[in-house]
Amino acid sequence: MWHDWVVLTSHQGRLLVATPHLLDPNFYRTVVLLLQHDEEGTVGVVLNRPTIEAVADHLPEWGEVVADPGVIHYGGPVEPQVAIGLARTEHGLPTGVPGLSVVDLASTPPADGPRARVYGGYAGWGEGQLEDELTTGSWFLVPAGPDDPFDDPEAQWQTVLRRQGGLLAVVSTFPEDPTLN
Repeated sequence: MWHDWVVLTSHQGRLLVATPHLLDPNFYRTVVLLLQHDEEGTVGVVLNRPTIEAVADHLPEWGEVVADPGVIHYGGPVEPQVAIGLARTEHGLPTGVPGLSVVDLASTPPADGPRARVYGGYAGWGEGQLEDELTTGSWFLVPAGPDDPFDDPEAQWQTVLRRQGGLLAVVSTFPEDPTLN
């Protein structure tokens, strides 16, 4: 019957911004770019968690062509040994964000190509899981831009919320530890 059909609106190319109520240490105050969102589930990368590991230590060919500061970013808790590269380019797998693509880190990087950012691991949700988390208020869902993966990770949570305006701009001022307020 027609009422048994569920229409899934794809959120690919959008950002998930953790609400202050999301206390899971994997996602506390994170900004996640959604790379896939369909009936099979959702895949994204956490944008604002740099590590201290140099890209050159793991992907020597890419060490000179990555965005500063040249470190691997924590992309999420799923398969941390998997590397995902993002670059401001139309050449690569589409991300849903115009001007931003997933680049093939197994290939030789182009000498004159755009700077990439490398993420170790990814965030994943099974079928319907993200929708449940959105319904319970764990995430804000907002538009993404091609510069988001390259913004200052230390201020990104606040920056993304502030640019939304209104109530989300106010949420950006939520203290790290509200008990000290």
